[in-house]
Amino acid sequence: MNEDCGTIRVRGIVQGVGFRPYVYAMAVALGIRGTVRNLGSEVEILATGPHFDQFVAAIRKGPPRAVIDSVTITPLTTGPVPDNFSILTSSEGARSGMIPPDIAICDECLADIADPASRYYRYWATSCVNCGPRYSILDQLPYDRQRTTMDAFPVCRDCGAEYIDPSSRRHHAQTIACQACGPGVRLYDRASDEIGVDDPIGEAAARLAAGGVVALKGIGGFHIACTEATAPLLKERLGRTEQPFAVMVTPACADRIAQISEAERQQLTGIEHPIVVLVKRDRSALTGISNLHTIGCMLPYTGLHHLLFSALGNHATDLLVMTSANMPGYPMITDLSEAVARLSGVADCFLSHDRRIVNRCDDSVIRDGYLIRLSRGYAPLRTRIPLGDRCILGVGGELNVNATVYRDGFTVTSPHIGNVRNPKTLQYLEQTVENLGGLLGADFDLIVHDLHPQFLSTRYAEQLGEELGAEVIAVQHHRAHIAATTQEPCVGIAIDGVGYGDDRTIWGGEVFAGEVLHLDRVGHLEAVPMPGGDLATRFPERMLYGLIPDDQTLDLLSERGWSEVECRALQQQVQKKINTPLTSSTGRVLDAMAALLGICRERTYDGEPAMVLESVAAAGTPRPWDLEYRTEGGAEILSTRGLAREALSEYLTFDRPGTSRGQQQRADLAASVQYNLARGIAGMAVSAADEHGLRVVALSGGVAINAMIRETIRATVCEHGLTFQMNDRYPPGDGCVSFGQVVYGGKKSQG
Repeated sequence: MNEDCGTIRVRGIVQGVGFRPYVYAMAVALGIRGTVRNLGSEVEILATGPHFDQFVAAIRKGPPRAVIDSVTITPLTTGPVPDNFSILTSSEGARSGMIPPDIAICDECLADIADPASRYYRYWATSCVNCGPRYSILDQLPYDRQRTTMDAFPVCRDCGAEYIDPSSRRHHAQTIACQACGPGVRLYDRASDEIGVDDPIGEAAARLAAGGVVALKGIGGFHIACTEATAPLLKERLGRTEQPFAVMVTPACADRIAQISEAERQQLTGIEHPIVVLVKRDRSALTGISNLHTIGCMLPYTGLHHLLFSALGNHATDLLVMTSANMPGYPMITDLSEAVARLSGVADCFLSHDRRIVNRCDDSVIRDGYLIRLSRGYAPLRTRIPLGDRCILGVGGELNVNATVYRDGFTVTSPHIGNVRNPKTLQYLEQTVENLGGLLGADFDLIVHDLHPQFLSTRYAEQLGEELGAEVIAVQHHRAHIAATTQEPCVGIAIDGVGYGDDRTIWGGEVFAGEVLHLDRVGHLEAVPMPGGDLATRFPERMLYGLIPDDQTLDLLSERGWSEVECRALQQQVQKKINTPLTSSTGRVLDAMAALLGICRERTYDGEPAMVLESVAAAGTPRPWDLEYRTEGGAEILSTRGLAREALSEYLTFDRPGTSRGQQQRADLAASVQYNLARGIAGMAVSAADEHGLRVVALSGGVAINAMIRETIRATVCEHGLTFQMNDRYPPGDGCVSFGQVVYGGKKSQG
């Protein structure tokens, strides 16, 4: 029988997904002789045999978690191939952008942990070729054990035998480990002294059940855990009395506390195991954890979590608060000594393992199928997109920052970094760029940053550009949002809290027309003053007066305890335009309406007023209002003052807040505010589409996570025969900005 042969080069997501063992199994099954090895982030296969074409077809398909970008076949140029098929040691080579994300523990490994006859019985770090940590432990490519932090744990004889056994699920599993050779887990007190117990996980569970707070080290960093009963104490210790927490739950508990669609169930149980924001079955339940109508739920995703819940079963506990052990916007804590130093006043004990975390990775968050936070399991996120030959870096904006690198036809976006308002998170951004760039072999020609000159990310981009001799350009925040959503001609809607505008005012309710590089601002929300600047974001009643600067508002504030001196000062500040920057922000309008209803008078966490307003509105029925538009400077403007005055007029007729009728009136008004604001924004987009002959309306911005606002815009757009578009691979919030910056930079480079 004639034999075909060749050198097969495979690019794509082909590391950390069991690709080499898959190739080996296919070769053995089809009688193929040769070798397979990693080259950088590609795979090279030398092959010959009578079923060569079938072998290539199998490679093009790949194992379930692989993504094949290209398969090229060239003539063999080496000497004779071996008489069998083998997996060779990896070597340096091209870096095409594949960095494997972390994967939740698989069902087979869970069965091993639960099986008393298995040598993995009750071993917390059990994994195989199909699951376990990847990016978080990766020092460099190619992805092999010696290039990860698992290199500190030489395999024992039994693990070594499984590693080289083609019939084993752990054949070439780089994270293979067991009780005899792998990383261990221990329990420590607040002084970082080890608590000597035979079963540290069981002891941690007992302390949780008894009302304790435990900090535990996971895949990408430390979490803080406690039971529902202890949640108020944890909030008090953290100083986050109003902020909702995510919970880790068993599947049965998730069904008991939340409404779960089939799509949401698939997200909960998928290999990423993100936090999924779900609607509660009972709004009045779990209020000590979340006072909203929603709650973020995730299932256990590591062996450690499953063992902890198994032990908690003895205490009839199937729900734990599980929140990141860092201040919001700050990097995750990855080191035990730092955890003890920062959390000794919060956690009662620390459950920690000794596997080093190279790359922090927070939990990903999804709502209604859209990512709120792009991180563990989903990132690094790789996207094929033709942006030319230059190597480009996007550093994001200021809030919810990540970084994106473009090289050779692909972008790679890092996991969530945080809010670059402080040196600690800026340092994390710098480390991420260095690590990501090193893994990708990036040599930056172009660095793209936000238009705001005072952002720390802007300063970093300028300094890095000077060091590297790279070109540095700025992109307006909301245009980056639209560039991340579509590169086609469109009407683009960008609705969020803050973005530095071309006119140096604060934008956030914008309608553009055109395409990347030529997105003209053709509509926006009315620009209104923010009395006190950032102070108006903390105290939304200031924003309410910025929208409605009249005596009715002052009377309302006076009734709520504002002194005559405070009211007069606020009035003078607006009249004399002292520290009253103008904003067209959608988020600030929602803040003001939450203040009007008295449901959030002080913001204690990012997005709180708008989130509380949405939660109240969930029980309401909206009523359409008349909308006021005007045209200035060639742009259509929606009067948010008109909306606010309509809302105030209704509010002043309400019953007392404590009555059931009064509560329903507030819910209906909250719903009406969201609905009419969305109608108004969509109306500007539809008008722009008609005027400019465009058929696609793209939506981005953090406010698009609000279900009523998003779906009202979608419905209005579709009713007019237009195509509605959002990016479901990147967050609509600022987690898409670095990607949009890179797209913009690439398009500009291409001319």
